Amino acid sequence: MNRYFVPFAQLRRQPAIVVDSVGLGAVLTLAHWRGAATPSVLRDDTSAGSAFRALHHPETPGLSAGAVTANHFDVDGFVGVWSLLNPALALRHEALLRQVAGLGDFREIDFANPEASHALQLVCWLNAEEKARFYEPFGAPARRRREDEASAEKFDWFLPRFAEVLDTPEAFRAAWQPEFDRVQAAVVQLQAPSAKRRNYPEIGLAVVEAPAPVPYYALFGPTAGMDIVLSVYDGNRYELEYKYTTWIDLESRPTLPRLNMAPLVARLNALETSGRAWAADGITDTGPLLRLGGKKLTKAERYADPDGRPIYASSIAPAAMEQEVVAFFRQGYAGIQPKKYWTWAEVKAAV
Repeated sequence: MNRYFVPFAQLRRQPAIVVDSVGLGAVLTLAHWRGAATPSVLRDDTSAGSAFRALHHPETPGLSAGAVTANHFDVDGFVGVWSLLNPALALRHEALLRQVAGLGDFREIDFANPEASHALQLVCWLNAEEKARFYEPFGAPARRRREDEASAEKFDWFLPRFAEVLDTPEAFRAAWQPEFDRVQAAVVQLQAPSAKRRNYPEIGLAVVEAPAPVPYYALFGPTAGMDIVLSVYDGNRYELEYKYTTWIDLESRPTLPRLNMAPLVARLNALETSGRAWAADGITDTGPLLRLGGKKLTKAERYADPDGRPIYASSIAPAAMEQEVVAFFRQGYAGIQPKKYWTWAEVKAAV
């Protein structure tokens, strides 16, 4: 089967498989988005994972379509599209590519896995080339472009080149090395005695103490299985974030619904005496942040690593901050049981 990529705008011009996206007219949807029409047998934590499941079930209705598309470019979606276009090579590297997709979307990596470094190299290469040759994730609107249109140029450039990088990453070290080294250094930093981590599994919260902000791949790696992260940095600097695991339909485990953080914002603002105000993103954002405000961050800035944005000092002491956050989620989740496949209507009703 010779499949080919088409821009998302061409979805209805021919029978097409939609990856990591939803769209009317798709003959097959392979997406972990909440409520996506992915066949139940193909559901997976990542959209690329659903693509692999489809490749293992060649009788899947719609899989015979030649056209493959996506409405945005990111690591997970790209891996899914590329795998459908290169099934034999993709299946040979399935375990590695599943790691790449998960790292791209959830920012979680287990360095005990023998292929973890290879996965990180591939993700760092994708990130570096994307920013150098095109624009950063969520950066299309700032360039007055639509993501579903502009991202097609990324697919056209990356699709024919990825196989070589997959097989010989050392040849492309110049591109992936800077971010790779930065992540590795941060991982070491988070293993130092000055860094601490506490989990509250009943509410899905991980508290990470570190001297300074670090890249997400280092920050979120040890928090796998938790869906909320409170980052506590020296100087009373904090960020609280719902991970992407609560935006999608996670297949591997049940989750709790997101809570509207407005009441927590109000409580923190009542305690705050620094002159700055706390604010939080809405629950339908891909990764809602609660942080002490300065200049309002763009979506691209919120998606970028914590060590690339200002995080301001609060008047609230670390122990008090943790206490307020834990109390808020414990109260909010009282009587709510984790489950799979929350609808957005159910999430909004839970608040």
